[in-house]
Amino acid sequence: MILCVTIGLVYVWFGALKFFPGLSPAEELAKNTIDQLTFGVVTNQLALVLLAILEVGIGLSLIFNMYRKQVVLIALAHMVCTFSPLLFFPAQSFEMAPLVPTLLGQYIGKNIIIVGALVILFRENRKKMNYR
Repeated sequence: MILCVTIGLVYVWFGALKFFPGLSPAEELAKNTIDQLTFGVVTNQLALVLLAILEVGIGLSLIFNMYRKQVVLIALAHMVCTFSPLLFFPAQSFEMAPLVPTLLGQYIGKNIIIVGALVILFRENRKKMNYR
């Protein structure tokens, strides 16, 4: 339960910042990444609002333990997308690829901890379902 709450708090905190232009340090990265992922179809403004809704929704669902299995899967898919700037923007992500990340690369790389925690939550949920 502690993992759910702590990951949820991070999601709510970082997601809520995206509702207010200029507050999130990841705003430009998010806009550029979503632009690449959607081939420019989604406008920057819409992309940030949708990302904020997604992140806050994931966070609140984890905090309040709602639809855990589905939310963890959605969060894992979101995490996969957070690693895409390493491929899209390698010059911004690494000083010397792949072992010397820039601050941006470190910001992205720390998400591997969240991925590990989400996998633990997913496996924990599967074990509970097998015992019932």
